[in-house]
This record gives sequence, C-alpha cells and structure tokens, in this order.
Amino acid sequence: MKIKELTQYLEQLAPLSYQENYDNSGLLVGHPDEEINRALISLDCTEDVVDEAIQKRCDIIISHHPIVFKGLKKLNGKNYVERVIIKAIQHNIALYAIHTNLDNVFGGVSSKIAEKLALEAHAILQPKSGLIKKLVVYVPRTHVEAVREALFQAGAGSIGHYDECSYNTVGYGTFRALEGADPAIGAVSVQERVEETKIEVVYPAVKERGILLAMYHSHPYEEVAHDIFTLENQLHTVGSGAIGNLKEPMSGREFLAYIKSKLNLNVIRHTRLLDKPISRVAVCGGAGGFLLSDAKRSGADIFITADFKYHEFFDAEDEIVIADIGHFESEQFTQELLLEVIQKKFVNFAVLLTEIETNPIKYYS
Repeated sequence: MKIKELTQYLEQLAPLSYQENYDNSGLLVGHPDEEINRALISLDCTEDVVDEAIQKRCDIIISHHPIVFKGLKKLNGKNYVERVIIKAIQHNIALYAIHTNLDNVFGGVSSKIAEKLALEAHAILQPKSGLIKKLVVYVPRTHVEAVREALFQAGAGSIGHYDECSYNTVGYGTFRALEGADPAIGAVSVQERVEETKIEVVYPAVKERGILLAMYHSHPYEEVAHDIFTLENQLHTVGSGAIGNLKEPMSGREFLAYIKSKLNLNVIRHTRLLDKPISRVAVCGGAGGFLLSDAKRSGADIFITADFKYHEFFDAEDEIVIADIGHFESEQFTQELLLEVIQKKFVNFAVLLTEIETNPIKYYS
C-alpha cells in the first residue's frame, strides 16, 4: 500500500493536531505516495534500528519519538540524527513518528500502561479543553432533516456515549437577493420571509472540514447562514495521563512489586510509602511531572510516571506516592500498541517489532 494509507489511519486514531506545540510528529522522511510493503516499529529511531530495517527489508520505520525535534540546517552526518536521516534516505526508508498525539488520546500510551496494570474504569487524567466546537446553522423547513442527517453522518452531534445530538429552534429568517444572486427561494430584489429551523450541534474540531462540507452540500441556500463557536468544555477522550482503580486494594510494598512484575522493571524510584492501601492509580507515559497536581486532585494514591527530578519528589508532600519507573520503561508498551492497531486494520501488511534495545540508560547492579 501507499504510505498515506497507513499514516492517514494512524492520524485518525491520533490526529496530528493533538500533538504538543514543541513536538514534530508525522511523516519526517518519505513521500506519502510511495509504496511500502513492510514496517518496523520502535520506540526510538536510532542508527541500529535503521540498519535493522535495511536487513529486514522494511520500507518504513514507525517510532514513538521523532528523530527530528528541531530544524536541521545541514546534513553532514556529524551526529546520530543526521546519520539516521542520511541512511534512511539512501536506502529509501520512510520515517514516521507518532509521539505526543498518541500520548494525548484515550487508548494511547497511558491507556496501555493502565491496561497492563489491569486498572478498572480508567479515564484521561487531564482532559484538554478548546477542542470542541459548536455549529449553528439556519435551514429552511423543507431541508431540516436532510441537513441534520448530513451533519450527523459527518461526525457532528456526538457527546460521550450518545450520538445524533442536536438542539432545534423554529423561527423565521428574512433575506433579499441582490443582482447576481441565484436564490433557491424567492426572486431577486424581493424580500423573502422563510420558516427556518436553527440547528445546533457540537463536534470535535478535527472533524470540522468534513462537517462544513456536509453542511454546504446538503443545504439548499446559495449563502449558508451559520455560526461556529469554540467551546471551553473538556474533551474527555483527549488529554494527558490516565487514572483508574485496582480491582482490589494492595499495600504499598505489594503494589510496587506488582508494578515491577507487570511492567518488567529493574528498578523503581519512589517517595515514602504512606500508611494506607493503594487503590486508585494515576499513570503517565514519559515525563509526567506536570500532572502531579492532577493526580492528587483525582484522589490517586500513587502516581506512576518518569523523569522526576530530585526536588520534585518533595512535592508529593505525603499526599501521594510518586513512582518514577524510567522514561523508556513507561513507554515500552507503545510498540505493542502500534503493532496491535496496525495489524487489526491491515491484516495482510507485514509489521515487525524492533529487536534493538534503544534505551540509552543502563543499570548496574
């Protein structure tokens, strides 16, 4: 298949617009129309991973972390980033990254950790706002059903576990067509008064283009009167981290042993264990220190993440246990997640997991 068939599917699951502004997810090397036959999945895109892709005849490497974060002014091979890109281009291997956009969706990186720990009723820890919009459109009575159905089919009107949600107000509109107009109702230079329904629907901002096209195509008017509002409501399927409950409470030491076993860990850095059982658990793949306050507010007994600095451990203040399991370790199952979603969609496409250990941090014991 073509690269764009694969990347468009991945971007339906984790839209690029959901990545953080510092990030660089997406197709980094390669053309969307190039043909691919085999993909290699890795957490990081290193020189060894590119060599592995060459040896295994893979056409594309899908990594969690982008090999390019900042702009490159030269490609001389002076560092590993430049060498990776040069070698990938030389061997016609596309590079694709799916980073914080995959972090920021329900079912993404943190959800995979929650799944590994068998957390029940897990949800986004810090949902994002400003990603929901409302469309208000005025429709003549004769076309209300057609326009409303077109909006629903394009993805408008979904709220949580409900769809086809709308609010409808009956009234009338006035207009006068000027010279050059081609009115669907009435005549040029004559004021018209038409019974109309005001349809209001909400939708995720990422679906806006398709929803507006559906509105225009189904609406009879030459000029469609409509309003678009950005809402501050939280979108509970998009955001950072995850929060969930253990089926049965555990003591602090029992739960640390449980984490170590379930997540294949060598070591856990943690704050003082509290004199109470662990039952509610917050997690975040990667550097999640910015979510500590959210973890506390959510009632979590422990917060599992990575990259806490020394003084940041004091911020637990005996209100919560911080468990720093390491950056690679907290994101290692992202590879498995990507393998699962790609194989489920493209059953005849070859997808391989890297055999390279890309964690740059080693432990001496």
